[in-house]
Formats: sequence, structure tokens, C-alpha cells
Amino acid sequence: MGKISADSRSGKEVTGLLLLSVFAAVLGSLQFGYGLGVINAPQAIIEKHYAHILNIDQNETMATNLTQSPNPIKDRRIIIYWTVSVSIFCIGGMFSSFFVGCLADRLGRLKSMLAINILAIVGALLMGLAKFGPSHILIITGRAITGIYCGLSSGLVPMYVGEISPTSLRGALGTMHQLAIVTGILLSQVFGLSFLLGNDRLWPAILGLSGVPALLQTILLPFCPESPRYLYIKLGREDAARKSLKRLLQISDTDKYIEEMKKEKEEIQKEKKVSVAQLFCSSNYRQPLTVALMLHISQQLSGINAIFYYSTSIFRTAGLSHPVYATIGVGVVNIIFTVVSVFLVEHAGRRSLYIIGLAGMCSCAFLMTVGLVFQHNFTWMSYLSMSAIFIFVAFFEIGPGPIPWFIVAELFRQGARPAAITIAGFCNWTCNFIVGMCFPYIAELCGPYVFVIFAGLLFGFTLFTYFKVPETKGKTFEQIVQGFRRKKLSSAQLKASATELEHLGSTEA
Repeated sequence: MGKISADSRSGKEVTGLLLLSVFAAVLGSLQFGYGLGVINAPQAIIEKHYAHILNIDQNETMATNLTQSPNPIKDRRIIIYWTVSVSIFCIGGMFSSFFVGCLADRLGRLKSMLAINILAIVGALLMGLAKFGPSHILIITGRAITGIYCGLSSGLVPMYVGEISPTSLRGALGTMHQLAIVTGILLSQVFGLSFLLGNDRLWPAILGLSGVPALLQTILLPFCPESPRYLYIKLGREDAARKSLKRLLQISDTDKYIEEMKKEKEEIQKEKKVSVAQLFCSSNYRQPLTVALMLHISQQLSGINAIFYYSTSIFRTAGLSHPVYATIGVGVVNIIFTVVSVFLVEHAGRRSLYIIGLAGMCSCAFLMTVGLVFQHNFTWMSYLSMSAIFIFVAFFEIGPGPIPWFIVAELFRQGARPAAITIAGFCNWTCNFIVGMCFPYIAELCGPYVFVIFAGLLFGFTLFTYFKVPETKGKTFEQIVQGFRRKKLSSAQLKASATELEHLGSTEA
């Protein structure tokens, strides 16, 4: 395959096989995004089907509520089954994310992604056939299996993409993971429209379609090379690593890349193999691990899920007769600004974009609060809230959306990378689950002031990023690790100096 010059002056080159490999890998991310969004559109139809299967008379439930509230009360059993149907996806992801590192090291990055596609296809089949059996059991089981797949995929995909990408393109190609996720969310919203698949006749099809990306990935991955870093550093197969590099980058001289991996391997061999427990206990990894976890926590606690939770009702208050289309518009903004971040991340840098994104979201959360509080007093305040939603999403996709997924792979060397990605993935899924379960109750308690909480959190995350997160743009893995070591050394020297001054002061006294 020929070369496509991305920037001949800086030596950046993208080959067809590199693009194919990234595309094939992020099909797993597409399925992750589709799984996140697909359950929302057909909610009312699926709940109706649950009631039918469970022999619940919804008319009787509604009749008992007519004198109390204009909104019908759902049967408790339906609420429980629906909550489990939604949350079991995150529980599956939390559980499986712990096995990413083990699987990636044992089977390799490529074979691991191929193997877990079995889970995606089985889960899709169970959900697609839900109408022909006990739908609540089939959907919950299918969602659990799909969640297990997504927990593994959300760790394997950034790991593989980060390891096959040249240093000069690592950020741009790493952003493709997030781009595929938001594309999957948008596709689920579009397919969920009532005149397409979000109706009583075709709703199982929208759930079953989640297996299509896995089928396509199974076809494409055999044409892609294994990660050269995995082959050389983990398996010690230099010839195989050179062959993989030549195929990926269409180059004859691979000495520069092998030399970089050789230095990294030598550093790894000086240390014992890093497990999840050792990653927490070792002071050498304390700084990068703290940064990695805080970035994933800030992504999930930024309020992005809350924005999607409130968007439809805000659009309806603003006078839109079809608020669902405005919500799809938010999905389009998601994609547009993720694409923008692809071009910005290698020019502006990860750290700068993350700070801009968090600060912008903080401002929008404040505007959202003002709009929600005064929307009943001033009609135009609804439009302020609506505008804040779109801008909030734009800022999210510029930095906090894509960057945490690939920067974790940049912060750690090969030996600690699988364990670090495992911990970060578990942290992300856990925060996702907590927000999904707790936000409705917090929103009910705080009302329109709920976004003040997110504004405060975003302000704190912005300060943390400014003072603690390093810039990784254009740096090799070893350079990034050395940067943390220098910070650790300077911090230790400052403490030693402070202790010495304190000792001198007490002596003089």
C-alpha cells in the first residue's frame, strides 16, 4: 500500500494499512458507543413489552394515579427490571475491565480483540431475539454480556491504537476511539426514531444491530498486523516486530523505532513485572497513576451524562415540538467537535485542550444553572440553556471526551501499561455506573441547581490539570516517564530542604 503524506515537512506519514488497522480496531469503540445509547430510544416500547410478559395491567396502574398526578405511575416491577436492564451494562464493563491487561498480555492485542467479538455477537443475538421469549431475561442477559465485551474493548482498543501509532500521530489516531464512540451513540439515536426501528414492531432489531460492528471487525482484523511494541518488548521477537513496522509504516529502515523500544525494554527489565497491586504500592507510579485516574474521573463526573439527561426536557421547554431531533443535533455536535479535536490534539497539545475543555464546560454549567432557574420568569432563558448544552458538548469533545482514553497509554511504559489501563478502565466504568444510578436522585433533590455541583467539580478538575498533568505531545514513552521522575526528584529535594531548614531552626532555638 502506498504512503499518504500527512505532513511531509515534519516527516509525518500515514499508510493505508495503518488507517485500516485503526479503523478495524475502533469498530469495537463504535459498538461501545452504540451500546451506551441504544437502550434509551425504545424505553417506553420495551417497558410496555415487559408489562405484557409479566402480566401487568398498566391501565389499572394508571387509573389508580389519575386523582394524584397527571403522569402515570409505573409498576414497581417494571421500574426494577428497566433499571437493571440499563445498569447491568456498566456492571459488566466494571467486572471485565479488570481482565484487560491479563488478556492483552496472554493473547496479544490483536487476538484479544478477535476473541472477545464472540461476546458481542452472543449478546446481540440474545437482545435481537428478545421478542420471541422472556424479553426481560434476554435483554438483561444480552446487555450484561455486551457490557463485558465493552469493558474489555474499551481497554484493548486504545492500547492497540496507541502502540501501532507513530509518536507524531499518536494523539490524532488515539482520538479515533472517542470519535467512534460518539458515532455509535448518534447511530443509536437515529435508528431509534419511531419511523425507523424505534417502534413496537422493529425494536428488537435496533438492539440486535449492536453485533454488526463485531462481525465487520472479525473480517478486517486478520488483515492487520500485531502491535510491534507487544512483539518486541513482551515476546522478544525482533524480526516479527520489524516486519510489523514495515507493513504498518511502509518503511525499509526500522532501526529508529526498534532503538526506542529497545531502550524501553531495557528500562522495564531493570524493574520487576508490574501488577495492579504493585502499581498502587510503588511510589514510582504514584504520580502517573493519580493523573490517569483523575482524568477518567473528571471525564465521567464532568456532567456530560447529566446534560444528555436534561437535554430533551430543556429543548421541549424552549418550545421545540420535536425535541428528539434537537437531541440528535447534540449527537451531531458531538461528532463534529471530536473531528475538530483530531486536528487540534497534535498542534495545541493534550494538556492545553484538556484545560480549555474543562474551563469551558465549567462556564457552561454555570450558564445552564442560570437558565434553568429563571426559565419560568424569562422565556429567553430557555434558549440560554439550550445554547449552553451545545457549547458544553463541544467543549467536552475538544478535550475531556477523547483524551483520557489514549493518554493513559502514553503515561506508562510497556511493563506497567496493561495494569494502568485496567485500573483506569475500571475507574471510568465505576464512575459511569455511579453517575447513572445517583444522578436522577440528586437532580430531584437539587432541582435546577444540580449543575452548580458539576461547575464546582469542573473548576477543581481544571486546577488539577493545570498543576499536575504533563504535556505528552510529541514525546516518546520514555521521555514522559523521565518527566515524572524529575518531578518526583524535585519534590523530594524540596521536602528534604524544608526538613533541613526546620532542623536548623530548632537547633538555633
